[in-house]
Amino acid sequence: MNFTRQTSPHGSLVALSTMKDEGPFVVEWVAHHLAIGFTSVMVYTNDCSDGTDSLLKRLQAMDIGVHHRENVIPEGMKPHPSMLKLAAEEESVVNSDWLLVLDADEFMAINHPSHTLDGLVADLNAMNASAMVLTWRIFGSSGIRDWSRAPITDQFTRAAPEFWNKGWGTKTMLKFDPKYLRLGMHRPIIKSQHKDTDYPESVLWVNGSGKPLEEWFKFRGWRSIRRTVGYDWAQINHYAIKSMDAYSLRKFRGNANLKKDKYNSDYWSLQDRNEVEDLTISRHSARRAEIMAELLKDPEVRRLHDAAHDRAKARLAEYQQSPDYQAYVQKLVDASNVPISQVVAKPPKARDPEAVKAVQTKLEQRRNDKPKEDRRTPPPPGWGSAFASPYVSGSADLSQDIPLELVENQTLKIPLDPRIFTAATLEVLKSGKFDRRHARNIAGFMTGCTRLLDLDCGIGFVALRGRAGNPDLQVTIHDERPALLTMSRRIAALNLDTPTGIAWSGATLNPDGIWSGLTKLLANAQPQVLRLSGPLLPPDALPESALTGIRRILVPFLDPSELAAARQKLAPALVALGFTEDMNGEPNGTLYLRRE
Repeated sequence: MNFTRQTSPHGSLVALSTMKDEGPFVVEWVAHHLAIGFTSVMVYTNDCSDGTDSLLKRLQAMDIGVHHRENVIPEGMKPHPSMLKLAAEEESVVNSDWLLVLDADEFMAINHPSHTLDGLVADLNAMNASAMVLTWRIFGSSGIRDWSRAPITDQFTRAAPEFWNKGWGTKTMLKFDPKYLRLGMHRPIIKSQHKDTDYPESVLWVNGSGKPLEEWFKFRGWRSIRRTVGYDWAQINHYAIKSMDAYSLRKFRGNANLKKDKYNSDYWSLQDRNEVEDLTISRHSARRAEIMAELLKDPEVRRLHDAAHDRAKARLAEYQQSPDYQAYVQKLVDASNVPISQVVAKPPKARDPEAVKAVQTKLEQRRNDKPKEDRRTPPPPGWGSAFASPYVSGSADLSQDIPLELVENQTLKIPLDPRIFTAATLEVLKSGKFDRRHARNIAGFMTGCTRLLDLDCGIGFVALRGRAGNPDLQVTIHDERPALLTMSRRIAALNLDTPTGIAWSGATLNPDGIWSGLTKLLANAQPQVLRLSGPLLPPDALPESALTGIRRILVPFLDPSELAAARQKLAPALVALGFTEDMNGEPNGTLYLRRE
């Protein structure tokens, strides 16, 4: 075998897991985490019947950095806590420089600019971080039903949208110090005797983008929230279900957490998320494939690996003969068709304020005693800001037909598509309040005019609302993002008997520094009303020659500061061209300039 043990300039980098009957997937899981840069992996097993333990023992004997341990579970204890207690006494765990606790269905993917674990750790060490909290990306079945021997990370490439908060479970890579910490499956637990000392404030925990986490996360919680989520440096790909066949096997195999009836259709609906393609882990696939190939050259590894697959296939064939199999599969098919906006995750246990207060540390109490403004952490860009875009950044692929819920917003039916709308926007759409102020007022601004050009307007919701209320209105909807125009066309088809009188343009407005694209678009659309929905244009983009025929210019705003900026930047030049501000616009959320 040509594979030699992985080393790192940053010392010992350990991936730790516990497994039961994961034989078909062990070689890939080990190979992947060695490929990205872990110097060793340690796996505890319990109650295996498919050779998982034998396979790990063989890999250990090959001296490639794999260590197997028996998870001897005391009566009354579950597998995960038992493993964590045992591992905390392991010399290689205690002496590790960085440690990551993972499940068998979790694979770390590195998005750090270096694309290597070494590069990531170098930056963590440079900022003196002691823990990095990584958030799940939920990967669904990708529509695959049948059992396959192909690697998990190659098969299942479709996932929930990045900012879908029902999939924000975490795992933590940490500098393990048993003096201060106990190991946890999701985050380390500060020992009780150190919670009320200066220790919690002395250590830096960061999220998956390398940004400092809020202090409360050091004490409780296992999920990210909007303020703490981040994927810029790393993520955990969570393959909880895989294919329908694999999921069916788990139905009667049991699971490491011993949760009753975990593998039902509700859990499938929650985990079978295929809304977007995520290929970030594929940057590691070539090296992973090389290591897998080397490991499988060993006759015993190959025999045990193949035997595990054969056993799974045999068990599956047996299960498929049972009378309830088809009914079970049909439930999964139905669950796959539940739109993401209707997926219900089991709510957490209701919080008892008094119980929470009782376990709060003095540090937390001191923080909570501060004025509210001193406790507040500024949100990351794109969350909660008046200037935040309602749309997911980047280019969306809408070619995949996924189940979507339709909601009515200001009389228009809109698909709740998480590939287009942010999580916050989806909630606003469900409440019927998406851009309602501007939608309600567009008709009044259009009085006496029949042609509207809406620039940089996303899905063109306001323009479509105006057209729905006035069949004679001629509308041109412009945005440079093709996916948003595709969604706009779909909304028009859903709501208008005949979408005549509507044009869509993806023209680049300023390809050459002289705004020739905008000039051409104005000439083609010949609007009487120009609505500037996007970033403010500079005055030189709107010379007098380009504004021939335009009687009204609308600049919608959400915040008074936006109005002030528009008045300062754009209004003087337009006033010089004969426009005057109609003060009736401001109460309706619009800078309203007109000339008759």
